[in-house]
Amino acid sequence: MTTLTALPKTAPPPARTPKSSNTAKWKRRVPLLPALIFTIVVTQLPFVATLVISTFQWNILKPGERHFVGLSNFTFVFTDERLRTAVLNTVVLTASVVLISVVLGLGLAMLLDRRFLGRGLARTLLIAPFLVMPVAAALLWKHAIYNPDYGLLNGTLNAVYRLFGADNGPTVDWISSYPMPAVVISLVWQWTPFMMLILLAGLQAQPADVLEAARMDGASASATFRHITLPHLRQYLELGILLGTIYVVQTFDAVYTITQGGPGSQTTNLPYEIYLTMFRKYEYGQAAAAGVVVVLGSIVIATFALRTIASLFREEVSR
Repeated sequence: MTTLTALPKTAPPPARTPKSSNTAKWKRRVPLLPALIFTIVVTQLPFVATLVISTFQWNILKPGERHFVGLSNFTFVFTDERLRTAVLNTVVLTASVVLISVVLGLGLAMLLDRRFLGRGLARTLLIAPFLVMPVAAALLWKHAIYNPDYGLLNGTLNAVYRLFGADNGPTVDWISSYPMPAVVISLVWQWTPFMMLILLAGLQAQPADVLEAARMDGASASATFRHITLPHLRQYLELGILLGTIYVVQTFDAVYTITQGGPGSQTTNLPYEIYLTMFRKYEYGQAAAAGVVVVLGSIVIATFALRTIASLFREEVSR
């Protein structure tokens, strides 16, 4: 008979203590500390300094009269007529640009979602406006398109009039006559590709089997879009609207370059009004308070945007 020898029992691995677990976590986090410190120094310290300045009555032209006023500057921000006008202009500008960009971006995304010859080139050309620097885009629209003497709009208008026998067409100063639409159109041109990219990603993430089943059941293209595609794109639409709002509400380049807030403060938005308060009126405390209000509003919008992005990631992982 053969005797079975008992195998030596291996001891179970020692349980990790909370202390060792915390040490391992810190070892993973230590390489990120320089980036975290740099981010705090670059972003949070200036914001804290802005908060401190917002509690002072501080005009650089009167250095001896600087004194602590608490929340009086914030009261001024919410009661000043110029700032109320700037808030209204900001809402009109942001809502117009975002909504028009989303509608046009959705139409372009649906076109680019189809297969056709030269689709790659068409995508590249349609994305190009978003890659242009904001100041360069504003200068392009101000001089090459809106200029009353040699701009493209008046040139095209005059050519149309000549086709019908007129000697010349009217000369329209588009920026002076239509200041807010002039700024809105230039920003829509720049932000439509951004919306198009987001919505195109949503269209290409649609489950093909659901669309095929709808076609097999005899659903029309409009019914498929209304009942399948549009509900699927809801979160992508929300994401585009939220991100677009965050960026467009901070628009300064187009307003400064095209209209400089005029005529008659018709296009003065909050960022441009803060610039005027800081560098024309030299009221540092009031400008800092208005800046804090804009930042807090942007944080609220960004919170909703981050939640939308997180829900999109969860939805992708669950598939």
